[in-house]
Amino acid sequence: MAPESSRPSTPSTTANNHPSKKRKAAASTVPESSPAPSDTTTNAVANVVLPARNDFFSRPRLSISRFPTFPDTQNVIYHSTEQLAMNRIGFRYVPAGVAPPGSILPCRTIQSAPPNFRVSWEDRSAFVKVTPNGLGLVGERGFRSARCNVPIREGAWYMEVRIECGGGDRPQDAPDSNMREGSHVRLGWARREAPLNGPVGLDGYSYGYRDKSGDKVHLSRLRPYGRSFRSGDVIGMYISLPQRRQPDPTDPYDPAHLKRERIAIEFKGQEYFESLEYAQSKEMIKLLEFSNKPPTTTSLPSAPPGKKSAAARNLPDRKASLTEAPALRPLPELSGSHIAFFVNGECQNIAFNDLYDYLPLRTTPASRKKDKENSRKRAREGAPREHKENPFDDGTLGYYPFISLFNYARVRINPGPNFDFPPPSDIENLLHSGGEEDNKASYQRTWRPICERYPEYMQEQWALDAFEEEEAKVEATKNAERDKLEAAKKAQKERRKLQNEAKKRAKEAELRQTLVHTSSPLREMSVVQEASIADDGYKPTVPSNLVSTLQVPEDVNQVPSPAPTAVSSVDYHHIAETESGYNSEVAEADADMAEEHDGELEIGDRRDPGNNLDQDDIRTDIPVMDLDLHELL
Repeated sequence: MAPESSRPSTPSTTANNHPSKKRKAAASTVPESSPAPSDTTTNAVANVVLPARNDFFSRPRLSISRFPTFPDTQNVIYHSTEQLAMNRIGFRYVPAGVAPPGSILPCRTIQSAPPNFRVSWEDRSAFVKVTPNGLGLVGERGFRSARCNVPIREGAWYMEVRIECGGGDRPQDAPDSNMREGSHVRLGWARREAPLNGPVGLDGYSYGYRDKSGDKVHLSRLRPYGRSFRSGDVIGMYISLPQRRQPDPTDPYDPAHLKRERIAIEFKGQEYFESLEYAQSKEMIKLLEFSNKPPTTTSLPSAPPGKKSAAARNLPDRKASLTEAPALRPLPELSGSHIAFFVNGECQNIAFNDLYDYLPLRTTPASRKKDKENSRKRAREGAPREHKENPFDDGTLGYYPFISLFNYARVRINPGPNFDFPPPSDIENLLHSGGEEDNKASYQRTWRPICERYPEYMQEQWALDAFEEEEAKVEATKNAERDKLEAAKKAQKERRKLQNEAKKRAKEAELRQTLVHTSSPLREMSVVQEASIADDGYKPTVPSNLVSTLQVPEDVNQVPSPAPTAVSSVDYHHIAETESGYNSEVAEADADMAEEHDGELEIGDRRDPGNNLDQDDIRTDIPVMDLDLHELL
């Protein structure tokens, strides 16, 4: 939100009005949503997009816009409204206010003072000055134009404009007294696409009536029409349009569908709706170019038919270009529509018939495809919201009263209902009867004063606000349901993730236990060997170097051992469970034993030490085994 100092109710009158360097640096970082509107002061504040929630709803909820404000200066009748956001550079601005509590959309359409029919504060050239009531206008050098604040979309409407200075007169109070020409006025009706820095009738989007010669003007072409007018004259402006066409519900691309494309912004402390202005179509531009072509053209004499010139004979034959100009869309018209003008109550008959339809032309499939691709690209890139061209009716299309002023010309608008020269009750009958008025009192008034159009138009805008609010609520409900489903899916995904992680941890623990059992194979082998000994008897293996020492003579009675053990065999003094019989330590132990006994191996009966054999027998004959009969039995 912009700082409070950038939102004064009136322009500041202090001498030092420039912000500090730090203030400028901070302001430069604010993102701009579009080129800044018309503002000639040096301390302009950039447009900022309004926040959707939080501190935004703490703002006051206005029903009338803060601006414009007019200083109370004596002898100053016409003012410029520099603190306003004025339409220019292809952008359009409408006053907005904070929506009521509980609304989905942050802003709504509001009025600007005075709340009645008048010239539009925002939709006029910056060089057109106005009176505080919006009914008096004065121009500057060159043609400058202004639109009024409501469009005509259907029906018959009438208004008056008094010429205070025009028709070639030179104003007495003009700041430039050396003008080559005097003041001039052109009046008429124009669509949204008509430029403001040009006269009415400049292109196909406007229809005008000229004061100098009384000609009518359209597509920059002058056509004889009525009498000229000058200062002091009152010009009546009449327009009749057929009933507005309803959109086709089965055609999603019908331009008659109502849809608004606008973004809420803040400019100098006031909220506005910013939207792209409807651009001029290439079909209308081609129509203007064709209309401005001269009727005849001069060229050099051509060669006789059937003969080629020498230069042509020397050129190689080339096939005609296969590229054709793109097909132009048809320009629909409003059948039965017409415009007429009155000068001091005198009807000048119909000036224009079958006006061009104010709806935008239907988009082509190629343009729709391109727009979708651009939208998808921006969505992928995460780009912020931007303006889009609106191919539909936004509710503000129609024909506006259009006033063009040249060289300080001045006019005053009279929207009714009290007119200086009231027209007849049935203007249509007057126009189609050749200008003869029928004064029968039985005729009811078939037209309406344009002052009645303003409250009707505002009701249309507020109805669109309500419709958009309902759409936003439906969309918010859908988004909430979608977010709920996404949250449920996310929670389910998290649960599955936790379950998978738990299963993974269990598998890892089981794998670790398996690895612990398989990490010491010798230990498992000893366990298996012990189990085999207990089950089916185990005969220990004797190394080959000790086999000769275990041979017993044939005359020795041998008692088989039911459970032979290491004790019943040769005493090796050291028998390890897990050591191999081929270990060299066994031989070394035997050698040490032989050294201790002076090379004699003694194997005696432990129970009967006196029963020893001769040492000569031990050395030369088979050794005697020391058997423990107690253990054997």
